[in-house]
Amino acid sequence: MPIPNLRSALFVPGSRPDRFAKALAAGADAVIVDFEDAVEEGLKRQAREHLSHFLGHTETARVMVRVNAPGHAEHASDLAFCASHPGVVGVMLPKAETRAHLTTASQAGKPLWPIIESARGLLALETIVNGPGVERLCFGSLDLALDLGLHSGTPAAEAFLDQGRMSVQLHSRAANLLPPLDGVFAALDDAPGLQRAIEHARNLGYGGALCIHPRQVAVIHAALAPSVQDLEWARAVLAASAAAGGAGAFQLDGQMVDAPVLQRARRLLDTLQR
Repeated sequence: MPIPNLRSALFVPGSRPDRFAKALAAGADAVIVDFEDAVEEGLKRQAREHLSHFLGHTETARVMVRVNAPGHAEHASDLAFCASHPGVVGVMLPKAETRAHLTTASQAGKPLWPIIESARGLLALETIVNGPGVERLCFGSLDLALDLGLHSGTPAAEAFLDQGRMSVQLHSRAANLLPPLDGVFAALDDAPGLQRAIEHARNLGYGGALCIHPRQVAVIHAALAPSVQDLEWARAVLAASAAAGGAGAFQLDGQMVDAPVLQRARRLLDTLQR
């Protein structure tokens, strides 16, 4: 079952089986065992063996897998591995750029999370969001900045990346996908910076973010949680709606309340059901 309100997806290297159980216990909404960037070339096959052993001895474990990118020598074997293990509940597809990439990955029979992390991926968004098996998109900000030659951290680079984020969110919504996830925040010791980044992504319509360390999970969840004031407002709106007998529009504290406002109030309260 997909997690509509997924906030955090924690990466763990496939070459570090000692960290699998710790990652699952870290409180993230999803755990992604990484066969790609976090695993050196000589250990790719061993990473699959590690996860196979872990899943075979931990029947309740459920993980995503980031497979190696299309064109990599291990890509087909990674997909075959995902198809054969019920504990793998989804495939994260890096460097997603064409419908052919999605068609091949969908043969694993698992929901797909394509990562948009190249210029070609951004330009192919309409194709990607309508591809087979796609459940939600992820925004690969670090690799995208590298591909585009951006000077990371500058106002110009951030403006360009935000245009990319907006395109990913726009296409996701138009295709009725689950809310996208923002890319990782690389500064592990900068909790305030992570909080600002997550709040910024939330304001752009993102549901959450990828993360690379367990201590980032709580910061992400806190940044995405509605404030006490927002929850009080939502409860007041719904109470006033009930008192108005379900009227299509009414006033509350001098402000008009209609269907979109009621929907926002319900969504805020829905976050408490996680």
